[in-house]
Amino acid sequence: MLKVAVMVSGGGTNLQAIIDAVESGKITNTKLAAVISNNKGAYALERAKKAGIRDIVVSPKDYKNREAFNKALVETVDSLNVDLIVLAGYLVVIPPVMIEKYENRIINIHPSLIPAFCGTGFYGLKVHEAALKRGVKIAGATVHFVDKGTDTGPILLQKAVAVEEGDTPKILQQRVMEQAEWILLPEAINMIANHKVVVEDGKTVIRK
Repeated sequence: MLKVAVMVSGGGTNLQAIIDAVESGKITNTKLAAVISNNKGAYALERAKKAGIRDIVVSPKDYKNREAFNKALVETVDSLNVDLIVLAGYLVVIPPVMIEKYENRIINIHPSLIPAFCGTGFYGLKVHEAALKRGVKIAGATVHFVDKGTDTGPILLQKAVAVEEGDTPKILQQRVMEQAEWILLPEAINMIANHKVVVEDGKTVIRK
């Protein structure tokens, strides 16, 4: 049984997709152990409560400096004894010590087809604003393992989404969530839970 902690900063639509997939059996062999947020007001925490999942807040505002916050975050995650950490719209930089400790056990969803529109400064609506400004015809999302770079870890899954005439960043964001993010993230968790993926030489290898 794969024990999972989901980390989220906002509304938690990707979290909801994961919860629904576990409940419907699309994700098997998995237990959602906790939802961790840096934001006390995140609606994701309500989603966790409704689903009977432990909700935890570790906010930088409650610590005197980033070092103290990072230490508390790592200790919180360690105490949960989880197998996989899922970043589902978590807008805080993960401490390098945590990335090292949980190597190939942290995945992230990014709202573009990496390596396009990724890296420092590309998150949320900013990704879609940049994509539309560039005039791309295809957008999409990527699930990748987290390493010490920004959006540079081994790619697990990607899905393309068409850009349509008249799209605004918000419209495109919603379509990418509905047609890619909410599908890919549960699929990735299910693959990991059922030993369908390994990381070798910095790349993912999918097992049938």
